[in-house]
Amino acid sequence: MGDVWAVSDIHGHRDVLVAALTKAGLVDEHEHWSGGEARLWFLGDYVDRGPDGIGVIRLARRLEEEAAAAGGAATALLGNHEILMLGMHRYGPMPVPSDPRYAFEPNWVGNGGVVTDLEGLDEELLDWLTTRTVVGVDASQLLLHSDTTAYLEWGNTIDEINAAVRAELHMPDLDTWWEIWRRLTSRYAFAREDGVETARQVLDTLGGRRIVHGHTIGALIRGGSVTPDDEPVVYADGLALDIDGGVFVGGPCHLVRLDEVADHR
Repeated sequence: MGDVWAVSDIHGHRDVLVAALTKAGLVDEHEHWSGGEARLWFLGDYVDRGPDGIGVIRLARRLEEEAAAAGGAATALLGNHEILMLGMHRYGPMPVPSDPRYAFEPNWVGNGGVVTDLEGLDEELLDWLTTRTVVGVDASQLLLHSDTTAYLEWGNTIDEINAAVRAELHMPDLDTWWEIWRRLTSRYAFAREDGVETARQVLDTLGGRRIVHGHTIGALIRGGSVTPDDEPVVYADGLALDIDGGVFVGGPCHLVRLDEVADHR
C-alpha cells in the first residue's frame, strides 16, 4: 500500500508544482513518475491566474498514465476553474438563457483567465478534461475541490455524483454548464457557524473521516494574510482540511501526505 498525497489550486504555476512533487519523491529530475505505488490526488484548479495552466494539465495527464503503469495512481479532479475555462471555450460571451445577466466570458476574464490556456486546448485535452471526476475518497479522506455541499445536488454517493457531472459535461446546454460552475464556485460550507454539523453530514453521506479540499485559500479560513510559511488549515473540529495555500498570491504549494494525517484530528 503506497503513500497517499494530495495537492490543489496550482493555477498555472507548473514549476512550483514540479518542485513540490520532486521534493516528495513523486517525480524524478526529468519530471517522470518516481512514486512507485503511491497515490496522488490533484484537487483541481490547474488553470487561470498563472503562466502555464495547460502545462499543469498535461503534466497531470501524463503522470496519470505513468503512475498507473508503476502500480500507483495519479487522479485529477475537476475544479471550478476548469469548468470556467471549458465554458469559455464552448460558449464565450453567450448570455445564460435562464439569466441573461451572466455569461462565461466576463467571469473568465474577471477570474484570471489566461489566453494561452484557452489556446492550448486541443481535442485530446478536451476529451480528457470532460471525463474527469469531481469527488473521491482515499485513506479515509473525502477528496473534493470546493468547500461546498453543492456536490450533493448531483447525488448521494460518490459514484452518482461523478456520473452525473460527467453526463452534464457532455450536454450542449449553456444553462447546465453554468449551473456546474455556480455549484463548484460556492464555498465556506464548513467554516460557518454550523460548519461542524455540515461537514459531519457530508461525511456521513459520502464517506471518509475528514474532508480535504482546496478552492478557498486557507488564510481566509483561519483569518489573516497569505504568507509563504502558511500551513494547511485543519478546522471544523478536525473534520475539514484546507490545502489551498494561495500559490498565485505568493503562498505555498501544499502537497500533503494524507495517510499520515488520516487518523489524527
